[in-house]
Amino acid sequence: MNKINLPNGDRIILLQTLVRIVESGSLSAAAQQLGTSQPTISRRLRALEQLLGTRLIQRTTHALHLTDDGERCYQQARGLLAQWQSLEDALRGARDEPVGALRVRAPHAFGQDQLIGPLGEYLRRYPQTSVEWTLNDHSPDFISEGVDCAIHVGAVTDPSVVAVLLAEVPRSTVASPALLTERPAIVDLDDLASLPWLAVNSFYRNEVVLTHATSGEQRRFGIAPRLSTDSLYAARKAALEGLGVAIVSSWVVKEELAQGSLQTLLPLWRAEPLPIYLLYPYASYYPARLRKFMEMMKETMPRIIGAQPPTGR
Repeated sequence: MNKINLPNGDRIILLQTLVRIVESGSLSAAAQQLGTSQPTISRRLRALEQLLGTRLIQRTTHALHLTDDGERCYQQARGLLAQWQSLEDALRGARDEPVGALRVRAPHAFGQDQLIGPLGEYLRRYPQTSVEWTLNDHSPDFISEGVDCAIHVGAVTDPSVVAVLLAEVPRSTVASPALLTERPAIVDLDDLASLPWLAVNSFYRNEVVLTHATSGEQRRFGIAPRLSTDSLYAARKAALEGLGVAIVSSWVVKEELAQGSLQTLLPLWRAEPLPIYLLYPYASYYPARLRKFMEMMKETMPRIIGAQPPTGR
Protein backbone atom coordinates (compact mmCIF):
# COMPACT_ATOMS: atom_id res chain seq x y z
CA MET A 1 0.00 0.00 0.00
CA ASN A 2 1.16 3.57 -0.73
CA LYS A 3 1.18 5.88 2.28
CA ILE A 4 -0.87 9.07 2.13
CA ASN A 5 -0.58 12.30 4.08
CA LEU A 6 -3.49 13.71 6.04
CA PRO A 7 -3.97 16.65 8.41
CA ASN A 8 -3.77 15.60 12.06
CA GLY A 9 -7.47 16.32 12.58
CA ASP A 10 -8.32 13.86 9.84
CA ARG A 11 -6.07 11.27 11.45
CA ILE A 12 -8.06 11.59 14.68
CA ILE A 13 -11.29 11.02 12.74
CA LEU A 14 -9.80 7.91 11.12
CA LEU A 15 -8.75 6.50 14.48
CA GLN A 16 -12.20 7.26 15.95
CA THR A 17 -13.74 5.43 13.01
CA LEU A 18 -11.59 2.33 13.53
CA VAL A 19 -12.42 2.21 17.24
CA ARG A 20 -16.13 2.59 16.56
CA ILE A 21 -16.07 -0.15 13.87
CA VAL A 22 -14.38 -2.57 16.25
CA GLU A 23 -16.54 -1.77 19.27
CA SER A 24 -19.87 -1.67 17.45
CA GLY A 25 -19.10 -4.81 15.45
CA SER A 26 -19.92 -3.59 11.96
CA LEU A 27 -19.47 -0.75 9.50
CA SER A 28 -23.22 -0.01 9.46
CA ALA A 29 -23.42 0.20 13.26
CA ALA A 30 -20.37 2.46 13.32
CA ALA A 31 -21.98 4.70 10.71
CA GLN A 32 -25.17 4.97 12.77
CA GLN A 33 -23.30 5.81 15.97
CA LEU A 34 -21.09 8.38 14.24
CA GLY A 35 -23.99 9.94 12.37
CA THR A 36 -22.68 9.26 8.88
CA SER A 37 -23.08 6.75 6.04
CA GLN A 38 -21.62 3.28 5.63
CA PRO A 39 -19.73 4.26 2.42
CA THR A 40 -18.08 7.08 4.39
CA ILE A 41 -17.00 4.62 7.09
CA SER A 42 -15.58 2.31 4.41
CA ARG A 43 -13.64 5.18 2.84
CA ARG A 44 -12.20 6.19 6.21
CA LEU A 45 -11.11 2.64 6.94
CA ARG A 46 -9.39 2.36 3.56
CA ALA A 47 -7.71 5.73 4.11
CA LEU A 48 -6.37 4.62 7.52
CA GLU A 49 -5.07 1.37 6.06
CA GLN A 50 -3.38 3.28 3.26
CA LEU A 51 -1.91 5.76 5.73
CA LEU A 52 -0.41 2.98 7.87
CA GLY A 53 0.50 0.78 4.95
CA THR A 54 -1.16 -2.35 6.34
CA ARG A 55 -4.44 -4.23 6.41
CA LEU A 56 -6.27 -3.62 9.72
CA ILE A 57 -9.54 -5.50 9.25
CA GLN A 58 -10.35 -8.63 7.26
CA ARG A 59 -13.91 -8.46 5.98
CA THR A 60 -16.02 -11.45 5.02
CA THR A 61 -19.69 -11.69 4.12
CA HIS A 62 -20.74 -12.25 7.72
CA ALA A 63 -18.05 -10.85 10.00
CA LEU A 64 -15.14 -8.49 10.60
CA HIS A 65 -11.85 -9.69 12.05
CA LEU A 66 -8.94 -7.59 13.22
CA THR A 67 -5.56 -8.51 11.82
CA ASP A 68 -2.60 -8.59 14.21
CA ASP A 69 -1.68 -5.08 13.04
CA GLY A 70 -5.31 -4.07 13.41
CA GLU A 71 -5.41 -5.27 17.02
CA ARG A 72 -2.27 -3.28 17.86
CA CYS A 73 -3.66 -0.21 16.12
CA TYR A 74 -7.01 -0.50 17.90
CA GLN A 75 -5.44 -0.77 21.37
CA GLN A 76 -3.14 2.18 20.72
CA ALA A 77 -5.97 4.22 19.18
CA ARG A 78 -8.16 3.90 22.26
CA GLY A 79 -5.45 5.33 24.49
CA LEU A 80 -4.54 8.08 22.04
CA LEU A 81 -8.16 9.16 21.65
CA ALA A 82 -8.65 9.34 25.43
CA GLN A 83 -5.55 11.50 25.74
CA TRP A 84 -6.66 13.67 22.85
CA GLN A 85 -10.14 14.18 24.34
CA SER A 86 -8.62 15.13 27.68
CA LEU A 87 -6.27 17.62 26.02
CA GLU A 88 -9.00 19.06 23.81
CA ASP A 89 -11.38 19.54 26.73
CA ALA A 90 -8.69 21.19 28.85
CA LEU A 91 -7.60 23.63 26.12
CA ARG A 92 -11.15 24.52 25.17
CA GLY A 93 -12.14 25.06 28.78
CA ALA A 94 -14.61 22.19 28.54
CA ARG A 95 -13.07 20.13 31.33
CA ASP A 96 -15.60 21.65 33.74
CA GLU A 97 -18.16 22.89 31.22
CA PRO A 98 -20.00 19.93 29.66
CA VAL A 99 -20.52 19.98 25.92
CA GLY A 100 -21.73 17.45 23.36
CA ALA A 101 -24.10 14.50 23.29
CA LEU A 102 -24.54 12.10 26.20
CA ARG A 103 -26.03 8.65 25.54
CA VAL A 104 -27.95 7.25 28.52
CA ARG A 105 -29.92 4.00 28.97
CA ALA A 106 -32.73 4.04 31.55
CA PRO A 107 -35.52 1.62 32.61
CA HIS A 108 -38.81 1.98 30.73
CA ALA A 109 -41.18 2.98 33.53
CA PHE A 110 -38.71 4.87 35.71
CA GLY A 111 -37.07 6.49 32.71
CA GLN A 112 -40.24 7.89 31.15
CA ASP A 113 -41.72 9.05 34.43
CA GLN A 114 -39.59 9.65 37.50
CA LEU A 115 -36.27 10.50 35.82
CA ILE A 116 -37.44 13.20 33.41
CA GLY A 117 -37.26 15.83 36.18
CA PRO A 118 -33.53 15.25 36.96
CA LEU A 119 -32.83 14.93 33.22
CA GLY A 120 -34.47 18.29 32.57
CA GLU A 121 -32.44 19.88 35.36
CA TYR A 122 -29.23 18.55 33.77
CA LEU A 123 -30.14 19.97 30.36
CA ARG A 124 -31.07 23.36 31.82
CA ARG A 125 -27.90 23.54 33.87
CA TYR A 126 -25.65 22.59 30.94
CA PRO A 127 -27.13 24.18 27.80
CA GLN A 128 -24.31 23.03 25.52
CA THR A 129 -25.22 19.36 26.03
CA SER A 130 -27.82 17.09 24.50
CA VAL A 131 -29.00 13.67 25.69
CA GLU A 132 -29.95 10.55 23.77
CA TRP A 133 -32.36 8.97 26.28
CA THR A 134 -32.97 5.31 25.43
CA LEU A 135 -35.45 3.27 27.48
CA ASN A 136 -34.63 -0.39 28.04
CA ASP A 137 -34.83 -2.49 31.20
CA HIS A 138 -31.65 -4.42 30.42
CA SER A 139 -28.11 -3.22 31.00
CA PRO A 140 -26.41 -2.22 27.75
CA ASP A 141 -23.23 -3.45 26.18
CA PHE A 142 -21.68 -0.03 26.64
CA ILE A 143 -18.93 -0.36 24.05
CA SER A 144 -20.77 -1.99 21.16
CA GLU A 145 -23.93 0.11 21.66
CA GLY A 146 -22.09 3.39 22.17
CA VAL A 147 -23.78 4.07 25.54
CA ASP A 148 -22.04 6.38 28.03
CA CYS A 149 -23.90 5.33 31.18
CA ALA A 150 -27.07 3.63 32.38
CA ILE A 151 -29.56 3.95 35.20
CA HIS A 152 -30.27 0.41 36.40
CA VAL A 153 -32.90 -0.78 38.86
CA GLY A 154 -32.18 -4.13 40.54
CA ALA A 155 -29.12 -6.25 41.19
CA VAL A 156 -26.00 -5.76 39.04
CA THR A 157 -24.48 -8.98 37.72
CA ASP A 158 -21.83 -7.61 35.34
CA PRO A 159 -18.46 -7.27 37.16
CA SER A 160 -16.92 -5.45 34.21
CA VAL A 161 -18.73 -2.15 34.87
CA VAL A 162 -18.57 0.50 37.58
CA ALA A 163 -21.77 0.40 39.68
CA VAL A 164 -22.58 3.35 41.96
CA LEU A 165 -25.53 2.88 44.33
CA LEU A 166 -27.70 6.00 44.10
CA ALA A 167 -30.93 5.23 45.93
CA GLU A 168 -33.59 2.57 46.48
CA VAL A 169 -37.14 2.07 45.27
CA PRO A 170 -39.65 0.90 47.92
CA ARG A 171 -42.12 -1.75 46.77
CA SER A 172 -45.70 -2.59 47.72
CA THR A 173 -47.74 -5.80 47.57
CA VAL A 174 -51.07 -4.80 46.04
CA ALA A 175 -54.35 -6.20 44.79
CA SER A 176 -57.72 -4.81 43.75
CA PRO A 177 -60.71 -5.00 46.11
CA ALA A 178 -62.48 -6.97 43.38
CA LEU A 179 -59.93 -9.79 43.66
CA LEU A 180 -60.53 -10.05 47.40
CA THR A 181 -64.34 -10.04 47.23
CA GLU A 182 -65.87 -13.34 48.39
CA ARG A 183 -62.45 -14.57 49.53
CA PRO A 184 -61.44 -15.16 53.15
CA ALA A 185 -59.75 -12.23 54.85
CA ILE A 186 -55.98 -12.03 54.28
CA VAL A 187 -54.52 -12.32 57.79
CA ASP A 188 -51.25 -14.18 57.29
CA LEU A 189 -48.76 -15.22 54.63
CA ASP A 190 -50.49 -18.52 53.92
CA ASP A 191 -53.60 -16.56 52.93
CA LEU A 192 -51.48 -14.31 50.73
CA ALA A 193 -49.72 -17.24 49.06
CA SER A 194 -53.07 -18.83 48.17
CA LEU A 195 -54.16 -15.91 46.01
CA PRO A 196 -53.57 -15.74 42.23
CA TRP A 197 -50.35 -13.89 41.46
CA LEU A 198 -48.82 -11.63 38.84
CA ALA A 199 -45.05 -11.60 38.30
CA VAL A 200 -42.84 -8.68 37.33
CA ASN A 201 -40.26 -11.04 35.91
CA SER A 202 -37.38 -8.56 35.96
CA PHE A 203 -37.42 -8.96 39.76
CA TYR A 204 -39.40 -12.08 40.71
CA ARG A 205 -40.79 -14.98 38.75
CA ASN A 206 -41.75 -18.09 40.69
CA GLU A 207 -40.93 -17.15 44.25
CA VAL A 208 -41.83 -14.27 46.58
CA VAL A 209 -39.59 -13.14 49.44
CA LEU A 210 -41.03 -10.86 52.13
CA THR A 211 -39.51 -9.43 55.30
CA HIS A 212 -41.41 -8.38 58.44
CA ALA A 213 -40.88 -4.67 59.06
CA THR A 214 -40.72 -5.05 62.85
CA SER A 215 -39.14 -8.41 63.59
CA GLY A 216 -36.93 -8.68 60.52
CA GLU A 217 -38.16 -12.24 59.94
CA GLN A 218 -37.90 -13.28 56.30
CA ARG A 219 -40.31 -15.68 54.63
CA ARG A 220 -40.51 -17.02 51.10
CA PHE A 221 -43.11 -18.97 49.17
CA GLY A 222 -43.57 -20.20 45.61
CA ILE A 223 -46.05 -18.75 43.13
CA ALA A 224 -47.41 -19.87 39.76
CA PRO A 225 -48.11 -16.52 38.07
CA ARG A 226 -51.26 -16.16 36.01
CA LEU A 227 -49.49 -13.37 34.15
CA SER A 228 -45.77 -12.68 33.89
CA THR A 229 -44.52 -9.38 32.46
CA ASP A 230 -41.45 -7.16 32.43
CA SER A 231 -43.59 -3.99 32.52
CA LEU A 232 -44.56 -2.22 35.74
CA TYR A 233 -47.40 -0.51 33.92
CA ALA A 234 -48.77 -3.81 32.62
CA ALA A 235 -48.55 -5.34 36.11
CA ARG A 236 -50.41 -2.37 37.58
CA LYS A 237 -53.14 -2.61 34.94
CA ALA A 238 -53.50 -6.37 35.46
CA ALA A 239 -53.79 -5.84 39.22
CA LEU A 240 -56.47 -3.19 38.65
CA GLU A 241 -58.33 -5.71 36.48
CA GLY A 242 -58.37 -8.11 39.43
CA LEU A 243 -56.16 -10.72 37.76
CA GLY A 244 -53.87 -11.21 40.73
CA VAL A 245 -51.57 -9.85 43.43
CA ALA A 246 -48.46 -7.96 42.32
CA ILE A 247 -45.35 -6.60 43.97
CA VAL A 248 -44.59 -3.29 42.28
CA SER A 249 -42.61 -0.13 42.87
CA SER A 250 -44.64 1.93 45.33
CA TRP A 251 -44.52 5.11 43.21
CA VAL A 252 -46.29 3.44 40.29
CA VAL A 253 -49.42 2.68 42.39
CA LYS A 254 -49.43 5.74 44.66
CA GLU A 255 -52.58 7.25 43.13
CA GLU A 256 -54.43 3.93 42.96
CA LEU A 257 -53.73 3.25 46.63
CA ALA A 258 -54.94 6.74 47.57
CA GLN A 259 -58.13 6.27 45.51
CA GLY A 260 -58.78 2.77 46.87
CA SER A 261 -58.72 1.06 43.47
CA LEU A 262 -55.78 -0.95 44.81
CA GLN A 263 -54.93 -1.81 48.38
CA THR A 264 -51.80 -2.94 50.19
CA LEU A 265 -51.87 -6.49 51.53
CA LEU A 266 -50.21 -7.36 54.86
CA PRO A 267 -48.36 -4.01 54.97
CA LEU A 268 -45.90 -5.20 57.64
CA TRP A 269 -44.63 -7.90 55.29
CA ARG A 270 -42.57 -6.09 52.66
CA ALA A 271 -40.52 -6.93 49.62
CA GLU A 272 -36.98 -5.57 49.83
CA PRO A 273 -36.58 -2.19 48.11
CA LEU A 274 -34.83 -2.32 44.75
CA PRO A 275 -31.42 -0.65 44.43
CA ILE A 276 -30.91 2.04 41.78
CA TYR A 277 -27.43 2.05 40.29
CA LEU A 278 -25.56 4.30 37.91
CA LEU A 279 -23.52 2.05 35.62
CA TYR A 280 -20.68 3.02 33.31
CA PRO A 281 -17.66 1.29 31.79
CA TYR A 282 -14.15 1.57 33.21
CA ALA A 283 -12.09 4.16 31.33
CA SER A 284 -8.99 6.26 31.82
CA TYR A 285 -10.88 9.47 31.04
CA TYR A 286 -14.50 10.60 31.35
CA PRO A 287 -15.68 13.78 29.56
CA ALA A 288 -17.24 16.58 31.59
CA ARG A 289 -20.75 15.87 30.25
CA LEU A 290 -20.59 12.37 31.79
CA ARG A 291 -18.91 13.44 35.02
CA LYS A 292 -21.48 16.18 35.64
CA PHE A 293 -24.35 13.78 34.87
CA MET A 294 -22.93 11.33 37.42
CA GLU A 295 -22.69 14.10 40.02
CA MET A 296 -26.26 15.23 39.41
CA MET A 297 -27.67 11.71 39.63
CA LYS A 298 -25.91 11.16 42.98
CA GLU A 299 -27.29 14.47 44.20
CA THR A 300 -30.89 14.24 42.99
CA MET A 301 -31.79 10.55 42.84
CA PRO A 302 -32.43 10.01 46.58
CA ARG A 303 -34.82 12.99 46.55
CA ILE A 304 -37.06 12.15 43.61
CA ILE A 305 -40.57 10.85 44.13
CA GLY A 306 -40.52 7.09 44.28
CA ALA A 307 -37.00 6.72 45.64
CA GLN A 308 -35.32 6.88 49.03
CA PRO A 309 -31.71 7.10 50.21
CA PRO A 310 -29.89 3.73 50.36
CA THR A 311 -30.47 1.93 53.64
CA GLY A 312 -27.04 0.28 53.54
CA ARG A 313 -26.41 -3.04 51.86
